[in-house]
Amino acid sequence: MGEEKKIGYTVIGTIKEVKGSCSAGHKVGDQLELSMHKTGGMCGAFYHDIYPYVVMLQMGGSFPAEWGDVDTIYLECMDRYNVVGIELKRIKE
Repeated sequence: MGEEKKIGYTVIGTIKEVKGSCSAGHKVGDQLELSMHKTGGMCGAFYHDIYPYVVMLQMGGSFPAEWGDVDTIYLECMDRYNVVGIELKRIKE
């Protein structure tokens, strides 16, 4: 296998909250590099939910200006008993 080619922008996910326990073991403050090819060790269900946002940020899309920061979004996993909140942020290098 060769070196991975960088595609688009870097997207960093930061775990902002965990209510209960995360089945993937994530803790508040964990930072994960995410992309269309990197899951950051997230469980499949949560990664599946955030994937469209990760790809949009990676490929240069943005959120409406009315939402505030066009390079950042906060999302929560679907497990309402063990809620994990993540902030996705596009890093412009």
